[in-house]
Amino acid sequence: MPQIRPITDLRNTNEISDICHKQGEPLFITKNGYGDLVIMSIETYEKLFEIAQEDLDIKEAEKENDENSLIDGRDALKKLRRKYFG
Repeated sequence: MPQIRPITDLRNTNEISDICHKQGEPLFITKNGYGDLVIMSIETYEKLFEIAQEDLDIKEAEKENDENSLIDGRDALKKLRRKYFG
């Protein structure tokens, strides 16, 4: 479960770092009772970035599929065989 901490807790950087690395998820920082920052370890950031990139790749592939820009693999191979092997 993500933790929410006030901005004054940022004074203890070692504790914040330990929390981010042990939890493996973002730490939410509030200022005057409102959300202000999100802090996370590099490992967590890279994992989230990778997931986001995969989601974008899937979305792009689905868009290409919807546009019917894909062709059947057997048809493509037949065309290549005719072109290069007569």
